[in-house]
Amino acid sequence: MIEPASPATRAPAGQVQPEKKDDSFWRMATLGDRLIAFTLDSAFLFGVFAMVDAWAFMRWGIVDGTELKLTLAALLVAESLNAAIFFLYLWVLEASFGVTLGKAMVGIRVVRTSGRNPLAAFAIRNLLRVVDGLGFYLVGTVVAGCSRINRRLGDMCAGTVVIEEHLGEWVKIPAVALWAAVLAGAVWFVPRICQTNAALPSRYLNQVVVQVGRSEESAYFTVAGFHVEVRVGSGSAR
Repeated sequence: MIEPASPATRAPAGQVQPEKKDDSFWRMATLGDRLIAFTLDSAFLFGVFAMVDAWAFMRWGIVDGTELKLTLAALLVAESLNAAIFFLYLWVLEASFGVTLGKAMVGIRVVRTSGRNPLAAFAIRNLLRVVDGLGFYLVGTVVAGCSRINRRLGDMCAGTVVIEEHLGEWVKIPAVALWAAVLAGAVWFVPRICQTNAALPSRYLNQVVVQVGRSEESAYFTVAGFHVEVRVGSGSAR
């Protein structure tokens, strides 16, 4: 637990004392820095998801000429892999180093404020993103904004805080390089994955739920009976 400092040693606003009894203080990361870090992490994960989803769609989907039919199996595999990658990326990196690629580039770190096992603490922190992420992270933003030390619900339950951290160039440069390499890899790999139609017929969950394709005059998208068609050249949609 973080206990308030005595009046004689009270930290300035935005700072709290660490568990370790020394003369230093933690300065809380701003909501702006956390938003930037989350945006960078989201871009990185989007690149990973693009490659994973392209593989799943081409593996369990149905390619018929210029039309791609996504089965329930293809969508379930893609979404399950996305959820697992999202959680493991955040959990493993924060439990091991206290930072993700986005946090490392911005210069913030997650630390524990209790003696809870790090694997358990960071698992709780990231599992509760299901709640904090409601309304495009509106819940987490409001809760953190009302908290004295900018803690969202996941931080409160896990016993963690996000602090400013001076990370050396030996951390930031590899983080930027890996971040950029994954995004560049996604741009290069996704078209090549989509050129390979290695469909694996599924005995179950083979109902077509999404259709995407194009004809000589239009491109279209159909899901659950909702149909959108864009005329190529005219720019009209219906």
